[in-house]
Amino acid sequence: MTKKFKSGFVAIIGMANVGKSTLLNTLAGQKIAIVSDKPQTTRNRILAIYNDKGHQIIFTDTPGVHKPHNKLGEFMVKSASEAINDVDIVVFVADATKKITEAERNVIREIEKSGADKMLVINKTDLVKKEELLPVIADYSSLGDFTAIVPMSAKTGDGADILLDELKRALPEGPKFYDDEQITDQQEKQIAAEIIREKLLWFLDKEVPHGIAVEIEKMQELDRITKIYAVIYCEKASHKGIIIGKNGEMLKKIATRARGDIEKMLDKKVYLELWVRVKNDWRNSEKMIKGFGFEL
Repeated sequence: MTKKFKSGFVAIIGMANVGKSTLLNTLAGQKIAIVSDKPQTTRNRILAIYNDKGHQIIFTDTPGVHKPHNKLGEFMVKSASEAINDVDIVVFVADATKKITEAERNVIREIEKSGADKMLVINKTDLVKKEELLPVIADYSSLGDFTAIVPMSAKTGDGADILLDELKRALPEGPKFYDDEQITDQQEKQIAAEIIREKLLWFLDKEVPHGIAVEIEKMQELDRITKIYAVIYCEKASHKGIIIGKNGEMLKKIATRARGDIEKMLDKKVYLELWVRVKNDWRNSEKMIKGFGFEL
């Protein structure tokens, strides 16, 4: 008997900085979402597509659930909440190194109401001892009827195969929504902008990154090279100086690291030019937020 094709949409949900983007990249087999140790790195839902002979899993990474402090923050929380209602399976990601919070309890209650299959991933198991892990699993599992509970390390990949197998089992029969070659719905310009923002998050102090956005003004494809001209927006003139650095050294460092990752993505040489502009309080400007591709 021929096995029927199975497909479905899977939302990865959790609090800020629990490792959702790292998990998405691990499951997709390559870098789709940017990764940082700073919370609220992901600002928009990101689609990654996993394909094998009998399955297609469309993953949605979402912004970490948190208390919003501006219009951008409100968008991020709304985006995460809406994701729960649009999918076949919800994967709730918890941090093995931290105790369960009331906010997490509330999110799991919302997932319960959605009617979607739900799975629990206890992430960062590489950072805790086995005996410390068991009470964490017990606390989270008591909150809901999870189809599967998977302890894993998204960083090392340990447990990823188990999670994929559980997801494949739970998928409904369905069509192939995307071609086998497609790994994300994001355009190259979007990914390039996010890669640049990732390097900013890596290199800059905590007071700067969340006031930063990146816009690709021009992306020119030539035979042997792709030319990218990008603008980094920040909210304060003092931040502009930090981003550029003494004699432009910080901006050069960011550009060098970003160019390397973009070249890997495009499999082509890249010329990258970065500019820095100040836009006061842009995170409360609906016009600017929409201009960066967010649907409010």
